[in-house]
Amino acid sequence: MKKFFSLIILCISIFTLAQQTEVPFIGYRNFDILKGYSGTGTPHYYLDVKSNGDVHFGYVQINQANGEETTEEINAGKYSPGKVMKIVFKKYEETFFVKFDKEKIYLTDENGNVKNLDGCCSSSESITKETCTCESEFFK
Repeated sequence: MKKFFSLIILCISIFTLAQQTEVPFIGYRNFDILKGYSGTGTPHYYLDVKSNGDVHFGYVQINQANGEETTEEINAGKYSPGKVMKIVFKKYEETFFVKFDKEKIYLTDENGNVKNLDGCCSSSESITKETCTCESEFFK
């Protein structure tokens, strides 16, 4: 009986370890996929990857006219390599699909195809390009 319980515990441990996915990093990273031009309060987006694999997305937006700060953070689920994550911010009724790795985050459609949009171009790029790849490096 003792051997049986030991075997059960070993199987559970192996199953638990097999389900854990290594996250690309742990901690807080800022990103800027959609470029803001005017400085009138463009939201500053971030993600926070927890050690258990939970991924939290959020933003901070400061109204330039009155200094009022608006924030929101959501739990988008567990990290999985190449997984498309659906981000739904309720305050401004925004929905995004993204995927990320250790270095960059990408704005995608729901199937994981990286988008190319004019809103993803910086002010200098918009002079020479009609659309740009919707990606951003992470900032600490």
